[in-house]
Amino acid sequence: MSQRPASPRPSDDASAAAPPEPLLDDDALERLDDFLDSGRVDEDALDLISTHGFMVALAVAPSHIPDDPWQAELFQGEPDYADRAERDEITGLLAALRDNAVALLEQGGLVELPFELRLDGLPPEETPIGDWCAGFMEGVFVDESAWFAEDEEAAATLLLPFMLLSGLFDDEPDIAELAGDTERLEALTAQLPELVLDLYLHYRVTPENTGKPKPRPKKSAGGAKGKGGKAKKPRR
Repeated sequence: MSQRPASPRPSDDASAAAPPEPLLDDDALERLDDFLDSGRVDEDALDLISTHGFMVALAVAPSHIPDDPWQAELFQGEPDYADRAERDEITGLLAALRDNAVALLEQGGLVELPFELRLDGLPPEETPIGDWCAGFMEGVFVDESAWFAEDEEAAATLLLPFMLLSGLFDDEPDIAELAGDTERLEALTAQLPELVLDLYLHYRVTPENTGKPKPRPKKSAGGAKGKGGKAKKPRR
């Protein structure tokens, strides 16, 4: 991979005037955290931080993902819900997280991430930042081919910071080399909300009309998973 993450850039006036906004309130996040940390989900299911990244990726995704594929990936099977009401509550909170991200990004807003945007000298994979980016990439993997369908080079460049911070690709020589640049990693971490918005706009705004987002194409439940020649990275 020859792309390099973009150099740190100053926020524009609109971003500076509008701080990142949370996607769910604290009570909703705590409810999801309790459920995901319970014995009623598979031990390989995503935790709260990774789930937040996963659902933001679904909000950014260039194609609509039906419920069954993403729920199966997130939970790694069907959770042991107490009843239908709990199932509706949990899946409703997850859908709200995704839909609130879409609504916010559609207005050019920034997503507030549920952790401090600092590495403090630690490798990303040892921090919530790495967990969030790993969850984001898991969301990409649900329909990886769609992310690269129109402009593979631009998509790879825009996704590279998330790949780099996720720790899932450290066995790739180019990624391993970039991972040694601690100053760049820290700068990318601080820019994560802006990088999410950049990705969203890449898939929504056409060169001919920069003022109107593109509609999101629908996708059937049986769509392809994985891009040719790209191996899906296992979750940590």
